Amino acid sequence: MKYFTTLLIVIFTVSAMKAQHVKTKNFDSQELGIDRFLKIYIPPSYYSDSTKVYPLTIVLDAEFLFDTYVGNAILFAKKEEAPEQIIVGINQNYNDARYEDCSYSKENSLPTEKGAAFYRFVRSELINYFEENYRVSPFKTIVGSTLTANFINYFLVEDYPGFNAFVTINPYFAMDMPAMIQNKIPVIQDENIYYYMSNGDYNSEKRKKHIATTNAVIKGTSNELFKYKYNYFKNSTKTSSIGQSIPNALAFIFELYSPISKQEFEKNIKHLSPADAIAYLENKYVEIDYLFGSNVKIRERDIYAVESIILDKENGDYLKDFGEMINNLYKESPLGDYYIGRFYETGKKYKQALKYYKNGYMKLPEDDANSDAYYENIERVLKLRDAN
Repeated sequence: MKYFTTLLIVIFTVSAMKAQHVKTKNFDSQELGIDRFLKIYIPPSYYSDSTKVYPLTIVLDAEFLFDTYVGNAILFAKKEEAPEQIIVGINQNYNDARYEDCSYSKENSLPTEKGAAFYRFVRSELINYFEENYRVSPFKTIVGSTLTANFINYFLVEDYPGFNAFVTINPYFAMDMPAMIQNKIPVIQDENIYYYMSNGDYNSEKRKKHIATTNAVIKGTSNELFKYKYNYFKNSTKTSSIGQSIPNALAFIFELYSPISKQEFEKNIKHLSPADAIAYLENKYVEIDYLFGSNVKIRERDIYAVESIILDKENGDYLKDFGEMINNLYKESPLGDYYIGRFYETGKKYKQALKYYKNGYMKLPEDDANSDAYYENIERVLKLRDAN
């Protein structure tokens, strides 16, 4: 039922966005010597905020994958679980173009002459065009299924990977591709690479085994910069696995962008000192801004996520730093003044504590349900001050 509800949301989202935000373009490719038909999704905010930049996603097999990817991308962005993206789909299913585009030699698993031309079309012409004509961030994703899922690996195994994230749905791997990936993983440096792969009961025994073997090879090859997720779908079909793979891939690739989850807190934050917890929070959003160009302020829910560490460890010594950080982000919120007031109250500096508690109280609207509880801080400090 939950999957059905999510599917309906995606369907309605796709229907809404089709009417307004998807453009089509015949792209004159010098590498291919022909025009290629593109679908281009531009987020509505692109036209209202001239300073914002967006991750770029290239979707192969656009006839089958584009709408599903766009619908999920919109949903994830609305839920603040992924940034808005510029999404470009390449139609490949006219006159069997995908077989020429993704063709490779059985002798060495490298692209044929036509496959190499399609590679250059994507790597040079298409990416250069969007970098020159649209506001794109450094983060780029490429998506493929079956035969096209094999092809996108050529952008991974090159000297300087052309994309940051790879979504391979039920890949039909060339014979030597698993070894190429295995050899590439240890030498990846400088930036994280995100790699998603799916498989399932619906694949033939030969395909299923080849993907499973590749999964074992990848899991056995270590590099902290290579982030990997594998899904095996039971009781599914090859078609429905597309609708399962894409949201799983989005959740994995854009985990950094999402608000701090319970799992992230337990794994990365729980055992940090207050100073390191504050630094973790700040660094998370610096990286979000750099990779995705979203310029997202630290979310209040993430502030609350690390609050317990700041309050409970090191006698509240970092409450002032925490409060000042919040005041810089949310000048109209009483939260920063509250933490600074707590800092001074803990140190028995009641005059300063009273000042910040009053500052925070003045920021609350008169009808705010929390105003009485907040005023209790002022009353408590007044009693402590008078008693001393």
